[in-house]
Amino acid sequence: MKITKYEHAALVIEEAGKLLVVDPGIVSKLPKLDNVQVAFITHVHGDHLVVENIEKILENNPDLTVVGSPEVLDELKDLGAKKIAVNAGDKLNLSIFEILVGGDNHAVIYQTTPCLNRSLVVNGKFYYSGDSFDLPTVDVESIELVAVPASAPWMKISEAMEFIKKLKVKRVFPTHNALLSEFGEKAEYNWLKKAADEAGTELLVLKPGESTEV
Repeated sequence: MKITKYEHAALVIEEAGKLLVVDPGIVSKLPKLDNVQVAFITHVHGDHLVVENIEKILENNPDLTVVGSPEVLDELKDLGAKKIAVNAGDKLNLSIFEILVGGDNHAVIYQTTPCLNRSLVVNGKFYYSGDSFDLPTVDVESIELVAVPASAPWMKISEAMEFIKKLKVKRVFPTHNALLSEFGEKAEYNWLKKAADEAGTELLVLKPGESTEV
């Protein structure tokens, strides 16, 4: 299974030539994609969900299934695609992808929780928590790779570090990084590497369009 990082929080997961797209938000610059089976949207914020981006995917992939919280699907109510509303604990088998859904609320930005947030484990190997540091709801020993938020108004770098240390998985890579300058990335990633080293985890740094496999 190949995971490709794009700008900010957008990910493309490929298994046997079939694709699952995660969080193609306003910062994302995805290429034209064929054979997209699923689009999974963790929550409604514009850096993760832009209706026009989903429409572009749908134009080339008419059998697309969109997965997200009820709030996400409400934003996409006029989209002519199959839609599945999910909650924590749901398990989906869509095409070649087994998706275990977790999550609860988006991490607090200021005083109140702004929206629902959904995490996902894909084919038992890859985990992404969306805008939270929720741990997977399955045994992490089966998970080989985790995308870790690196910068946001709702987080401190110490929280990302503790997240990595609690996971203790084989590899992690930073995501959710559009707010970081080139210097800021180096500074934040040095802290993430410190936590990864303490946890016996490898920290990968993927630029937009770069991939890794599990």
